[in-house]
Amino acid sequence: MNTQAPRGKQPDEIRRDFPIFSAHPDLVYLDSAATTQKPRRVLDAIRDYYEQRNANVHRAAHTLATEATVAFESARARVRDFIGAASVGEVIWTRGTTEAINLVAASLREMELTRRDIVITELEHHSNIVPWQQLAAKIGGKLKVARITSGGEIDLEDLAAKLGDKTLIVAFNHVSNALGTLNPVAEICALARTRGALVLVDGAQATGHIEIDVKELGCDFYAFSGHKMFGPTGIGVLYGREDVLETLPVWQTGGEMIERVSFDGTTFNRLPYRFEAGTPNIAGAIGLAAAVEYIQSLDRAAASEHEHRLLALARSGLQQIDGVRVMAPDAPRSGVLSFVDEDVHHQDLGTLLNEQSIALRTGHHCAMPLMERLGVAGVTRVSVAPYNSEEDIARLLDALAKARALLA
Repeated sequence: MNTQAPRGKQPDEIRRDFPIFSAHPDLVYLDSAATTQKPRRVLDAIRDYYEQRNANVHRAAHTLATEATVAFESARARVRDFIGAASVGEVIWTRGTTEAINLVAASLREMELTRRDIVITELEHHSNIVPWQQLAAKIGGKLKVARITSGGEIDLEDLAAKLGDKTLIVAFNHVSNALGTLNPVAEICALARTRGALVLVDGAQATGHIEIDVKELGCDFYAFSGHKMFGPTGIGVLYGREDVLETLPVWQTGGEMIERVSFDGTTFNRLPYRFEAGTPNIAGAIGLAAAVEYIQSLDRAAASEHEHRLLALARSGLQQIDGVRVMAPDAPRSGVLSFVDEDVHHQDLGTLLNEQSIALRTGHHCAMPLMERLGVAGVTRVSVAPYNSEEDIARLLDALAKARALLA
């Protein structure tokens, strides 16, 4: 096959940056929405920290601790630049997107609030539903859910209608993990601002595919995970506008988030440390910075075009199969394409594809309300990254035909 490729590195060159493909040369990995593979640069950065400068950060007087602290805080500065934050004080380390969302919800719960209603959408991952359900129940607010259109996009008119003077926060994803829908973040943020509401964006599926500038988007909070953008697991980021973060009560307590403690009371540290209790994931932060470096080493526009081309090929091939329905085929998308086989259960399909070295994900994708809205029990999800190729899509379609021949 004559593979068109991103400018700069070719897909096979990119693939060689990821050791797992040397260990599994026949692997077609189409599950990057669940977690991306890790380039050698990230693995080396983590190993270098543990082998060369392993120490706890801040406060210590010895050289290893100084080197670890410099690497740790340099990672924060790199992430600041990567997302266009105004200061390092706006970059809070978390374990991932889920913890970042919970941090905001838990902090809001401790405030004296005149606004109590929360608006989310039908597209959300459970991690962007359950914390807000819990918050609404605690503060006596209403959880309002904006509908999606038949095309899988947020219904902006319905969302606007659900905003009001009692709206505390609007929370929605930048890219749907189940459908791949790319949402108009800046437009929704502007809508929310007209009603004086805060905005949190779940960016878990976006940061590895789309250039992010939180100031241009206009959000108050932006949450994402390292492991979905070539970084390690267990590390993530909550971006928060500094003036908003300054108003939030602390969440967890102890360790670095303390400025002074006495038995009469405690004062808390400045941003961002006041939201980072205990020993942080130092190696994770350093690994995430290396992942950012790797992403920035690619031609991002060309990589995005390449991914769109792969998804278009997959969509075209799937739409030619009787009994296969592509979900939200015409929605603007990034990284993800899902489909339903009317003749074969998605779990059976996933098992047979795995036997042909095709790794993808089936099920509800932690989006049960969305599956109910779509009228399906689950979908089969294809998710791509720059290390994928047209050959991967061809192998997927061929494996799908073989699987359907056995089961249909």
